[in-house]
Amino acid sequence: MRKKIVAGNWKMNKSLPEALELVGAIKTLSYSNEVQLIVVPPFLYAKTLVDELSGTQVSVGVQNCAKQEKGAFTGEVSASMIQSVGVDYVIIGHSERRAYFSENNQDLALKVDLALANHLTPIYCCGEIIEERNSGNYFEVVKSQISEGIFHLSATQIQKCIIAYEPVWAIGTGVTATPEQAQEMHQFIRNLLKEKYGEADASSISILYGGSCNPQNAKELFALPDVDGGLIGGASLVAEDFIAIANSF
Repeated sequence: MRKKIVAGNWKMNKSLPEALELVGAIKTLSYSNEVQLIVVPPFLYAKTLVDELSGTQVSVGVQNCAKQEKGAFTGEVSASMIQSVGVDYVIIGHSERRAYFSENNQDLALKVDLALANHLTPIYCCGEIIEERNSGNYFEVVKSQISEGIFHLSATQIQKCIIAYEPVWAIGTGVTATPEQAQEMHQFIRNLLKEKYGEADASSISILYGGSCNPQNAKELFALPDVDGGLIGGASLVAEDFIAIANSF
């Protein structure tokens, strides 16, 4: 059975006192133990939040990792460093990393390999920009992101990954893909997995929706047959909203 997952990508938000206040509020709210809740703060707070959330059902991720194992790469943070402080998840290939830092599918494949080698669970992101959506080329875009970024993995390795579909045109815009659009793409991704790895493996990999998911639309999105949860942006910065989304299954 696929995991139900709600991961909150805080992006470049919150001071440390604000981060502690947010996770403190999250800890006071109830949600189903069938849902894997993940908070993804800036690097600086990862160890502090791992300690703060010890003994709870909430896990910690980070928003990126280096494509190199170690060395003279000023400002980078390696997968082994991330794992050493108790983090469990890493977002790889978020659309903002692709757009603002020119990360390509080959870079991301290296990051996925290093994450897995260091016992981190990659949350691998894919999705099209508005021009690709309007041109009708969006299936090919997502297919190339998936095939070039993670299809070099073995069946055993792919089982340790999470995929997040993020229609870039719906991130931070307040626009959400319609349920039909979300399901269409999630089903397409599931079918790509099926063609590569077979029915059993494809059916057990969680695919998250990441595009302006909020307490108002989460229930409808999470009811779709191939949507297994959400990669949440702005709504994850408010404890009550984040938990309301987790309670939308």
